[in-house]
Amino acid sequence: MSIYKDMNFWFITGSQFLYGEETLRQVEENSKEIVKGLNKAGLFPAELIYKDTMKTAGGITQAVKEANADDTCAGVVVFMHTFSPSKMWINGLNLLQKPYLHFHTQFHASIPNEDIDMDYMNLHQSAHGDREHGFIGTRMRLARKIVVGHWESKEVQQKIGKWMRSAIGVAVSKSMKVMRFGDNMREVAVTEGDKVEAQMKLGWEVNTWPVGQLVKAMDKVSDAEVDALVAEYEKRYKIVTDDMEAVRYQAREQLGMQAMLEAEDCMAFTNTFQDLFGMMQLPGLATQDLMRQGYGYGGEGDWKTSAMTAIMKAMAEGMDGGTSFMEDYTYDLASGLTLGSHMLEVCPTVGADKAKVEVHHLGIGDREPPARLVFEGKKGPAILVSLIDMGGRLRLIVHDVNCVKPTKTMPNLPVARVMWQAEPSLEVGGECWLLAGGAHHTVLSYDCDAEMMRDWARMMDIEFVHISKDTDPVKFEQELLLADLVWKLK
Repeated sequence: MSIYKDMNFWFITGSQFLYGEETLRQVEENSKEIVKGLNKAGLFPAELIYKDTMKTAGGITQAVKEANADDTCAGVVVFMHTFSPSKMWINGLNLLQKPYLHFHTQFHASIPNEDIDMDYMNLHQSAHGDREHGFIGTRMRLARKIVVGHWESKEVQQKIGKWMRSAIGVAVSKSMKVMRFGDNMREVAVTEGDKVEAQMKLGWEVNTWPVGQLVKAMDKVSDAEVDALVAEYEKRYKIVTDDMEAVRYQAREQLGMQAMLEAEDCMAFTNTFQDLFGMMQLPGLATQDLMRQGYGYGGEGDWKTSAMTAIMKAMAEGMDGGTSFMEDYTYDLASGLTLGSHMLEVCPTVGADKAKVEVHHLGIGDREPPARLVFEGKKGPAILVSLIDMGGRLRLIVHDVNCVKPTKTMPNLPVARVMWQAEPSLEVGGECWLLAGGAHHTVLSYDCDAEMMRDWARMMDIEFVHISKDTDPVKFEQELLLADLVWKLK
């Protein structure tokens, strides 16, 4: 399910004919060296390609049209090496449909004391060329990322690399298809939403397939295919159950679901324990192993969290922290910790150690005991992400947390689980989460961070809310009220 190998980003330099051919040749050489150096640093998930030095409005407009039409172009980085009058950029930027980063840098990190003269000044004018371009971006109300600093700086390279991952998230979002096996859990509010608005705004196609069709797909799976997948389970996980028939049934479920997902080109799926007609087990191990491969999942029909899980997994591809569907399950109010888990479906990429395959009774769904992966989560900083439908607009809520080693062994809770300390505290963080309308289902990620999700929300033109160590609930509530007014006017 890799997407980075097929995607790239365009680097476009701005200048004008005023400086003469010699200066323009040097601008192009410098631009190519910048791009070469950025790629060589190895901090980008995809290749940055130098396209051209733009000197006319017509050239800029044509380049933008080509970027829009190129499915492999995930975004555009612009840099005004010399002074580029930005009225010439208006028509092109009006057409731009790709994520857009304004890189405010310059070729040399320092002013050369002996060499600086008027020729040097004419060649290196990004200090005011980029300010001209910054004005036109603001005047046009363009959603864009601004990165400031020298191109050889590791911090600068990391910022651009993270933005690239967010832009890849946009590309994934625009082609997102979610397969719903059955409907939402009955009477639940937050998992509902406007699927038409989601497709208009985010590009998601969210549709339902009957569980009976999945059962037929499972019936078509051969015993040899089941044997092969169980052999993979044995290599990847510790099988500590004697009930191999339950494990084999999960393999059959996984192969049936994957066949349907691949046939419909879907990257995410949902199910619900209230709609398992014809199935012997609720998918547990099956869902977890599909998530490990990069598929998104949402429990109880939660298609918004399912799609966000797939998008964030794509954004984090190649990183080693882990990303998973998650749920706030219960609190340890005495220590200020939250236990995150779900009935069965937590992705093993967030596990601290090799996961165990176990079979236990499940007190919900009225089916046979399902096989599932059991493990404890990693320690480290992470985020929780919830996308909610506010009626007329979407809101993306991000909460900073610090995952810890579970403080209790919980021997009678045979599920995958993660414990975390919410920022700035369980009480304040919880209050702000409820004020913002955050769901009980989330995406937990050790790889994506608030900056990446803010960039993604900006590119998708949706509201972004961040709960961090600096969040004050009084100011937070005021900010939500002001945001409500702003977004109603948009």
